Amino acid sequence: DSDLVVVDDVAKLWRTDLGGRTVGAPEYCHANFTKYFTDRFWSDKQFAGTFAGRRPCYFNTGVMVLDLARWRRTGYTRRIERWMEIQKSPAGRIYELGSLPPFLLVFAGHVAPIEHRWNQHGLGGDNVFGSCRDLHPGPVSLLHWSGSGKPWARLGAGRPCPLDALWAPFDLYGPADSAAEGSR
Repeated sequence: DSDLVVVDDVAKLWRTDLGGRTVGAPEYCHANFTKYFTDRFWSDKQFAGTFAGRRPCYFNTGVMVLDLARWRRTGYTRRIERWMEIQKSPAGRIYELGSLPPFLLVFAGHVAPIEHRWNQHGLGGDNVFGSCRDLHPGPVSLLHWSGSGKPWARLGAGRPCPLDALWAPFDLYGPADSAAEGSR
């Protein structure tokens, strides 16, 4: 994703052992999948049965480690596209929220867990003043402004959250860059 900053050696993430799995990501278990899928999805036994026997864990698709050889061998692109085609069918939507649900349909419960330090997600909160989020407890290797609030928008509007200051040095179009342009 474009709304993240790596603050550690990314080679450490690259060396993650996927334990024979195709996808590795920080997992968040005991999730309530009902908010990701529509009534049409849950009322269809075949669709709803997709999650039978699988742990209810979600992962953020913005930060993943993939075994691309295994991905290609197993045809995961086609599996994800199949769910996207069902989503676009005249019968109506089966999920909400963009890219996450098709990945959940294919991979939920089958993801190699990666330390949460590699996705301090949810920092975006939203752009409403006072809706800032703090870091999750523990070490940090990657900051992720997932959510509707983006640091560049808040910085540009003059209403930043405290953690947006960590983004500011990487903002190529921010006020600091404009000042430098004017002094040339």
